[in-house]
Amino acid sequence: MSDQFHDRDHDRDTVVVRDGGSSTGMILGIIAVIIVLAGAWYFLAGPGANTTSNPTDVNVDVTLPSVAPAGS
Repeated sequence: MSDQFHDRDHDRDTVVVRDGGSSTGMILGIIAVIIVLAGAWYFLAGPGANTTSNPTDVNVDVTLPSVAPAGS
C-alpha cells in the first residue's frame, strides 16, 4: 500500500513556468549596439576619419626687403 500513496503524491507535483519579466536586458543591449555603431561610424566615416598628424594646409609667410632697384 505504501507504493500507492507514493505514486499518488508524485503525480500531483506540478511545475508552472511563467514567462513574465521585464525586457530591460534587451533594451540595454539595443542601446549598446547603437552606441557601438555610432562610434564606429564616427571613426571610420564621420568627422573623426580625417584626423592626421600632418596638416594639409601650410601657410608660409616670407617677408621680402623693400629695396628700390639701383637703376631708378
